[in-house]
Amino acid sequence: MNLWKRLMCACRRRSPWLFHMNSGSCNGCDIELVASLSPRYDAEQLGVRLEGSPRHADILCITGPVTKNSVGAIRTVYAQACSPKAVVAIGSCPATTNVFIDSRTLAGPLDKHIPVDVFVPGCPPRPDAIIQGIAQAAAILAERGMDTPQAEISIAAPQAAVHHEVQP
Repeated sequence: MNLWKRLMCACRRRSPWLFHMNSGSCNGCDIELVASLSPRYDAEQLGVRLEGSPRHADILCITGPVTKNSVGAIRTVYAQACSPKAVVAIGSCPATTNVFIDSRTLAGPLDKHIPVDVFVPGCPPRPDAIIQGIAQAAAILAERGMDTPQAEISIAAPQAAVHHEVQP
């Protein structure tokens, strides 16, 4: 790996830029995502920055169950994000559609429409779990490198994606 590629991988790991998209949620996960960027949890110390455009983002954070109306928007936003990119599904709704499972307005879980790299379980998940999920997505993004094609990397169990062990 040449110097430029190593530098880009290190930068992607240490300063991920996020784009947040709500695909029909109750806003519980959205509030927790914004709380994770607040001074109390301070995700910005890790270099995390919320962007207003998917074209400038490295990681797409999607909350809520995927409604039939939002499928087209999700695919458009995913296509607009530059490769390599990672997707973080925040909350139980994008992973399983949660309590809305029998609704006629839903189009299924998120990984049915776009590849999801990290699932952050919870209804809503705690801000520290969201930060850990974003850190895992940044590590996945750094491993992909600049020239490697986007490959779907999935975590076997959603709980394993954000299992937190405190190191002494």
